[in-house]
Amino acid sequence: MTAGTFRTEHDLLGDCEVPADVYYGVHTLRAVENFPITGTPISIYPELIKALAYIKQAAALANHELGLLDEPRCDAIVAACAELLGGKLHDQFVVDVIQGGAGTSTNMNANEVIANRALELMGHNKGEYQYLHPNEQVNIGQSTNDVYPSALKVATWFGILGLVDAMGVLRRAFERKAEEFSHVLKMGRTQLQDAVPMTLGQEFSTYAVMLGEDEERLREAALLICEINMGATAIGTGITAHPDYAPLILKRLKEITGIPLMTAPNLIEATQDCGAFVQLSGVLKRVAVKLSKTCNDLRLLSSGPRAGLGEINLPAMQAGSSIMPGKVNPVIPEVVNQIAFEVIGNDITVSFAAEAGQLQLNAFEPIIAHSLFKSVSHLRNGCLTLAERCVNGITANEERLRATVENSIGIVTALNPYIGYANATAVAQEAHATGGSVYEIVLQKGLLTRDELDQILRPEVLTQPTPLSLAPRAR
Repeated sequence: MTAGTFRTEHDLLGDCEVPADVYYGVHTLRAVENFPITGTPISIYPELIKALAYIKQAAALANHELGLLDEPRCDAIVAACAELLGGKLHDQFVVDVIQGGAGTSTNMNANEVIANRALELMGHNKGEYQYLHPNEQVNIGQSTNDVYPSALKVATWFGILGLVDAMGVLRRAFERKAEEFSHVLKMGRTQLQDAVPMTLGQEFSTYAVMLGEDEERLREAALLICEINMGATAIGTGITAHPDYAPLILKRLKEITGIPLMTAPNLIEATQDCGAFVQLSGVLKRVAVKLSKTCNDLRLLSSGPRAGLGEINLPAMQAGSSIMPGKVNPVIPEVVNQIAFEVIGNDITVSFAAEAGQLQLNAFEPIIAHSLFKSVSHLRNGCLTLAERCVNGITANEERLRATVENSIGIVTALNPYIGYANATAVAQEAHATGGSVYEIVLQKGLLTRDELDQILRPEVLTQPTPLSLAPRAR
């Protein structure tokens, strides 16, 4: 029944006035009133809305095939879901990302939006649920307890693919810089002290390798979230679902998503266990930790411009200070560092939420979803931003790098096989005490000839294993 600009809907708590023009209903409206927590609606995660649409569409097709849903209603539900998949009506998903009820409010938000849009497609008004009901038809054979975790896994799958692609963009940016800097000799450092020479290209290649390793770890984690519990209904026993429903919805869901999904072998276990989310969150934390370490290096290597290391130049993105004219800060690595801090915190949240599950259900999957989606989305954006607005524009201060190698005591390590450890130690001590160069002190002591030194200190010799045949006997 509609009165003025509202329509009256009913639930177990009684009647409620719902704005006439909205597609959600009474259950969603009560959730909005009950959970004024973050002010952020679930529509911020379009992958989740689309995942819910995929599941409701697959459920309608499966139930129609089983003779439980007539063709007009099935077609209307499928069409309404198709609109959601096309990006329409996402603004109607208004419940808060953090909510009580194990995700029931999210599931009912989806049921009501799909039902009311399907009613319109059938020629009826919103709220005329006698023709198509959010629970009786859209949610047939389902429970929040199988819909919500399955939707979370479908949504996360697509999020992971996007993150892997973004990491690939960043990895290739580092690979290009590794090639560009392959001839640039510099000093490596351990514990922030001079170590031995390397090339800047070798240094940048490590960042590419780290990203490549984590791309593989993410793909492995994605396979773990392919196991869903559709057909479990309330606790995994499948009560109210047709005996053939689980394999049919799996078939339909695989067809329309393209994801290699599988039904969990034990639906009771799958309905209460959040282990796959914990595993994925741990991999996201691994990505964040290594990405943050890389950004620490970029900030340190570019520190200066005169009072720091100053080995590389990051592209200037904005003025760095309201008081110090000319100052430019490494703002892009800094923002990625902060993303990493957030992801590490999100992992703790996921761990606590997974641990807090009780008996046959985990009621805290909404915060797991919110944490995972933030981590995936922010890491993806961070990787793309770091590649496009930082790494692609990095340049090397080659003269400064060359000077640090020539003046470093660390190159004495390369002379160990030729002059012996004791002589090398004496040379290092004298160089440190006098400020003299290792090269000149070795010549003064007659430990090696100039030709021998020049041969030993060539970049290609300093930055890779030296065949023993090239090493003269120690003097």
